[in-house]
Amino acid sequence: MSEEDWRLVAVAGVHLELPGIHPEVVLEESEEPRRQLRIPVGFAEGTAIAYAWRRVATPRPLTHELLADLLDRHGAEVAALRITGRQGATYVAELDTTGPRGRQVVSCRPSDGLALVLRRRTATPILVADSLLSGDPATPESGRGADTVPDPA
Repeated sequence: MSEEDWRLVAVAGVHLELPGIHPEVVLEESEEPRRQLRIPVGFAEGTAIAYAWRRVATPRPLTHELLADLLDRHGAEVAALRITGRQGATYVAELDTTGPRGRQVVSCRPSDGLALVLRRRTATPILVADSLLSGDPATPESGRGADTVPDPA
């Protein structure tokens, strides 16, 4: 994808609409027209993202805090989190990283990528494929690194 195909977004909230049981992470474009993308996640993942987004301190490191600390101590950087597309009801993402072994692109679930980059000490760009914001379902090559949209009850 070219640079024009990506949109910079920020986490605008984590919402749970009752009687639903799955929180949604709300991502909003940083520039006009400020479109939003809502990604359903599991309850534990939604909680981890909300804690990181609100900078809630925990008595002991949560999984994503631990991973962020390990990356810092080993000199690895996360250059960007990209939410690349959707395959059916499943969103997919990747982390663009650099470290002692050079640049690596690592497949991840969007929820894990968000929880991790929100725990980083330095701001990490969150990019979303424009096709996801425009409602055009992109089809990535693989289902790896996925969060699945729950079936409606």
